[in-house]
Amino acid sequence: MFMELVEYILYIGYALLIIGTLGTVVGPKVDNPLIRMLNVEVPTIGVSLIFLAYDETLAVMTFIAVNAVLSLILVRAVILAAEYKENDY
Repeated sequence: MFMELVEYILYIGYALLIIGTLGTVVGPKVDNPLIRMLNVEVPTIGVSLIFLAYDETLAVMTFIAVNAVLSLILVRAVILAAEYKENDY
C-alpha cells in the first residue's frame, strides 16, 4: 500500500514537471509577469514531488526553502517593474 502511494507521488511529480515545462515554453506569450512566474512554479512542485518519492529529504527541504525565497524575490521584482512602468521611468 505504501509503495503504491510513493509511485503515485512519483507519477504526479513527473506529470507536473512535464505540464509545467510545456506551460513555461508557452508562457512567454502571456503579458502578465505573475502568470509567467506561476508557470515556472509548477515544474518546481513536480521536482519536489520527485525528490520526495525518492526519499531525498534534505534535497526536498533545501529545494523548497530556496524556491520560497526566490519566489518572494521574483514577486517583488514584478511589483517594482509594474511600478516603474506605471511611472514611466
